[in-house]
Amino acid sequence: VQLQASGGGLVQAGGSLRLSCAASGRTFGVYVMGWFRQAPGKGREFLASINWSGGRTDYADSVKGRFTISRDNAKSTIYLQMNNLKPEDTAIYYCAAEPSAWGMTDFRSWGHGTQVTVSS
Repeated sequence: VQLQASGGGLVQAGGSLRLSCAASGRTFGVYVMGWFRQAPGKGREFLASINWSGGRTDYADSVKGRFTISRDNAKSTIYLQMNNLKPEDTAIYYCAAEPSAWGMTDFRSWGHGTQVTVSS
């Protein structure tokens, strides 16, 4: 599956952004999907994942309660709603598909990232 993330930008602290990730491929609906980010000088950080139906989600503690992952299988798209953004949320955000199992972070397919910058 091919993935394309969008929706990044510059926002003030306390603001919100919604990222989108459009996927190509007929079997999008069966994939577990996820969001990650990488800040300058840091490793890639898992943020959230969602199962095929959207009925099961998982979040990193750093974003729990502020970020919401969702999906629209009819549009082959996942979303990451980000609220109450903080300067430390500044990073490149990536979407990914198909880990080896739920709870794993070894996603098979990755999209190009989208930059999110939060000013203080």
